[in-house]
Amino acid sequence: MRRIVTDGPVYYQFEQWAGDEYAPVHGIFTRLGGVSVAPWASLNVGSTVGDDPQAVARNKALMAAALGLDERRFCTVWQVHGREVIAVEDSPCGGGILGKADGLITNRPGAVLTMRFADCVPILLYDPTKRVIGLAHAGWRGTVAGVAQSVVEAMIERYGCQPEDIQAGIGPSIGPEQYRVGEDVVNAVCQAFGESDGLIRRSEDGGVYLDLWAANRRALHAAGVRQVEVAGLCTATRTHEFYSHRAEQGRTGRFGVVIALPGA
Repeated sequence: MRRIVTDGPVYYQFEQWAGDEYAPVHGIFTRLGGVSVAPWASLNVGSTVGDDPQAVARNKALMAAALGLDERRFCTVWQVHGREVIAVEDSPCGGGILGKADGLITNRPGAVLTMRFADCVPILLYDPTKRVIGLAHAGWRGTVAGVAQSVVEAMIERYGCQPEDIQAGIGPSIGPEQYRVGEDVVNAVCQAFGESDGLIRRSEDGGVYLDLWAANRRALHAAGVRQVEVAGLCTATRTHEFYSHRAEQGRTGRFGVVIALPGA
């Protein structure tokens, strides 16, 4: 990924889209360059974590300005760790919440898709043939529920996309060396994927670790998506740059992820 440093927010972009004028405008923002104070310092865009609402609003405006986007066109959802997908047909969205879901898709240049993260996996999708974008929020529950496949299926059904045309980016999240889980998660992974090989690692001290990057890449491949870029950045070991719910014991903010078609 490319790390973009501005006078304000610091954010990342996928190599496959960076510098391409026809590719989606996008940014995986860090926690740097905002106005919130500790423990939400500083670019927190989560409005339900205890931060000052005025600071959150200012941070959202800074995030939009960094990408040259209109904040009034932001579209988001109430994330519930499921597989529901909402298609954005109207724009601007006015920055409001469109409903309970963990996936967003659109073919409208005026719509800006955005979600909030602090260890869960951001999945960004783009079909350059049909000019369609998607965004998914995949924690372990969403991953085993199939949110990645659900967004791809929605792009196909709603806009006529072909899975082989879709490009995907798996953004920063808690990494496979840090995401210790219980046997209930192992069982859910086995049920969802038919096996756990390459997805679950057991350490010598009895720890069990889930690789969310590999799981979502496998899910995308199963849905027919072949071009997948993985950031490989662990939020739990990079708390100087990202919020991590696990590493910071829940007392932290949420970093924003934004994707829009050119012209938004």
